Amino acid sequence: MPTEHSSGQSRSQGSITKTGNTHARRLLVEAAWHHRAPYRPSRDLRRRWDAATPAARARAHAANHRLHTRWAGFDQRKKRPVVANAAIARELAGWSWSLAVLDD
Repeated sequence: MPTEHSSGQSRSQGSITKTGNTHARRLLVEAAWHHRAPYRPSRDLRRRWDAATPAARARAHAANHRLHTRWAGFDQRKKRPVVANAAIARELAGWSWSLAVLDD
């Protein structure tokens, strides 16, 4: 689970803690590794996107591109891969939460 204590202009982000659902955390970490390679949607994924709304498609595309770009930045700064992956997993958790509370 990600931690954050933000108020106004200050923003303090913590690490992914070991509390909460172990299976969900494992899935987030595994999904984060998949964003390390350049983002190229497969034929099957593009076919599934045809069933999604244009807004959902655009949001998913932007998120996938952003997560890969963050990976590239971590690699460029020579961050340890497991540390970078935890940061990507944390951002993925936040993005997933934002989808869950989205009012459409």
